Amino acid sequence: MTRFIERHPAWALILLIAVAVLLWLILAVWPPGLEEAIGRKRVFLNALFNGITLGSLYFLVASGFTLIFGLMRNVNLAHGSLYLFGGYIGYAISAWTGSWILGFIIAFLGVALVGIVLQIAVFRRMEGQDLRQTMVTIGLSIVFADLMLWAFGGDFYQIQTPSWLIGPIDLPLVTAVKSSGEAVYLRYPLVRLVILVAAIVIGIAMWLALNRTRVGMMVRAGVDDRDMLAATGVPIQLVFVAVFALGAGLAGIAGVVGGTFQSLSPGEDTRFLLASLVVVIVGGMGSIPGAALGAVIIGLAEQLGSVYIPTYAIVVTFLIMVLVLALRPQGLLARR
Repeated sequence: MTRFIERHPAWALILLIAVAVLLWLILAVWPPGLEEAIGRKRVFLNALFNGITLGSLYFLVASGFTLIFGLMRNVNLAHGSLYLFGGYIGYAISAWTGSWILGFIIAFLGVALVGIVLQIAVFRRMEGQDLRQTMVTIGLSIVFADLMLWAFGGDFYQIQTPSWLIGPIDLPLVTAVKSSGEAVYLRYPLVRLVILVAAIVIGIAMWLALNRTRVGMMVRAGVDDRDMLAATGVPIQLVFVAVFALGAGLAGIAGVVGGTFQSLSPGEDTRFLLASLVVVIVGGMGSIPGAALGAVIIGLAEQLGSVYIPTYAIVVTFLIMVLVLALRPQGLLARR
């Protein structure tokens, strides 16, 4: 941090001012009598938290994508189909058994199994052939989309939130004080906060597994020089199958999350594939912290843009991507 300030004092000052303004917008208490301003601040805070929680969903999808695409160099453009398939599995299991948690478990295992089949049947046969991987997985995504449309139809599905997660809670954040002296707190859905916490826990666990364990060391070594690692006796293909299954399973979990606080419908696979690509480009290939940062940036851009500039909200997202590609093509936190 000190080195960054010494090398880029102007950018450090701009970032400091931006952080100060953001903290003021979040923590400042509006004076009594400004009911209209109170409403505007509540809208801003809801958009802010919605952006962060949407970023947690994008992170769950993009973290699996960055494992497969960024670390293993497998171009899997059927990743969005894995997201939607996991959501449909979670919906079917939760509707059948009434268990939201069981839907998560079965979705993870089912989509991880599909990932294993893809890795063995497709990517192992096309290692290093990016163009072939791209074309084949585009074709597979179209086939998967048609199969899911045939099985589930074109309806919208909503996964039922469990009773213990239904309803809002008061966050310890005073947004205003009314003229009567009553403090106004921000109320926010509990399920979104739980999903945010779960995404943070998963992200930390993935980072620790990749950077502080022997398996993570083998994965990174296998990507850099798989022949040398195989010569040491490590079952490199087995390791890659496990990583691919984990990345696919995370997409399945994300489908259940998305179906819980949003909805499931045809076309969501394309939307989340595109979001994953943007997040990985912004955050950096093969970087779990980069995927987290990129997901939060894109989630905030979408939500704040939809509230304040709804006509150009999608433009803001791609403008961020263009700026990152122009100024730092490797991504904000690219893996070295």
